[in-house]
Amino acid sequence: MDNQLLFTIIFVLAGISVIQYYRGRKMNLILMEHYIRMIKDVVKPEDENYTWLGGYIGFRAEYKVNRDNIRKFEYTLTLLPRHSILYFPISLVTSRHDKLFIVVKPFAQIKREAHLIQKGYYRLRPDIENVELLQREEIEIAGKKYEALFEKKRDVEKLKSFVESFSKPENIKHVALTPKTNVFYVQMRPEPDTIRDDVEKIVRFVKEKLKESPFSS
Repeated sequence: MDNQLLFTIIFVLAGISVIQYYRGRKMNLILMEHYIRMIKDVVKPEDENYTWLGGYIGFRAEYKVNRDNIRKFEYTLTLLPRHSILYFPISLVTSRHDKLFIVVKPFAQIKREAHLIQKGYYRLRPDIENVELLQREEIEIAGKKYEALFEKKRDVEKLKSFVESFSKPENIKHVALTPKTNVFYVQMRPEPDTIRDDVEKIVRFVKEKLKESPFSS
């Protein structure tokens, strides 16, 4: 390969990399703005704080709500590195998709532990305190297998109904009730066209169901 051809290849790759950087950066910024706007419109926080995660991969949001059984609504959005032509293909294998981690802190006290975890989603099992004391069962939701970890079976049935209420239940990867920290946790794959409806379901669940038995008694 002569030097002129090598220079041409390098120049073309550099040009593609620059184009991908600006296109990917713009796409991620559009997605972040969209998700913030949709989630805020549903949650309606009285105060808000954001922490940039670096680059264009996402942010962490903390909302004070103080109504409708919601003390705080916190979420972390991590996006695929669409601006990096080299790392983006790798991230499709390692991260697979954009991710949204939601933590809701209700006023009502959560009494028992319960988890629904989509099987095969985690490469390493998440750290769950006293997991050896929980009952285990495999259930199916919308064609996907989930591992249920629970103290009382009725708690899992409520979480199962919650997941089934989504237009795309398969996007819910992990949902949990944790009494030690008193939080309702949802890890999911966000999508721009369903995010508003999805967050509405989460808020409604906390507002209506976490005040009721079996979770608070």
